[in-house]
Amino acid sequence: MRLPFFSMFITSPFDGIQEHAEKVKECAWAFQQAMECHVSKRCKTFEEFRQEVDTLESQADAIKRRIRGHLPKGTMMPVDKFQLFRYLREQDHVLDSMEDVLDWLSYRPEPGIREELEKDFFLLVDAVVSPVEEMVKMVIEAREYFKNFSEKQRNLVKDIIRELRNYEHEADKLEDNIKQKVFNMEINPVTVFHTIRLAEFIGSIADHVENAGDMMRAMLSK
Repeated sequence: MRLPFFSMFITSPFDGIQEHAEKVKECAWAFQQAMECHVSKRCKTFEEFRQEVDTLESQADAIKRRIRGHLPKGTMMPVDKFQLFRYLREQDHVLDSMEDVLDWLSYRPEPGIREELEKDFFLLVDAVVSPVEEMVKMVIEAREYFKNFSEKQRNLVKDIIRELRNYEHEADKLEDNIKQKVFNMEINPVTVFHTIRLAEFIGSIADHVENAGDMMRAMLSK
């Protein structure tokens, strides 16, 4: 029978994991606003939101370094230290992917997406932002589980992980739909390439959220 080892210490590494996850959630909000600005051309603050994402990414990196640097050697934990770090890396990739999307958009001087694709991109962005919020809930519930090892709490976390997979599947379908539409449009090759890669970059956000869920599932199984 596993014991609540974390109760032996003042702080748990999951405190920092949750703080990092909350920062990723903040970034998701700024990312969504930046995308709405760019896709619809309804505002001129894309660069401001992009800079906000960069700032939040730097803050998240500082949290990540603190977690890695302040875990005492020999600390007794109910999960493998390297599993914890792999989870943190995947959670961090969620934020990195948002930054990659906005960087990719910034390479073209003119904002906007073809009007017939606007709705599709809005749906895709919503589909990758929603699981980020669920990921934060997963971390909060997992933090509680690793304090008390309640089977009910464990099942709650597993339910959220299944939801993350459903979100990723939905995002994949939306991404594929955009690609199919783009390849059937009479547009120049550069725009085709840029739009396809944009859809892939956005879709990768949901991929990394799902991967984080898989990493969490592995920690639960120990």
